[in-house]
Amino acid sequence: MKRMPNSIKKYIRQEKARIRRENFDSKKQKELIAELYNKFFLKKE
Repeated sequence: MKRMPNSIKKYIRQEKARIRRENFDSKKQKELIAELYNKFFLKKE
């Protein structure tokens, strides 16, 4: 499996921080972060 480019890693890191700031419910945070990762990993396959 190829490594992700630094720009994508940075985007994911920033989005995770935004999700954690805006949502206080930990279940909702986990769901949104999982969706974020799925958006990138499903495109590569």
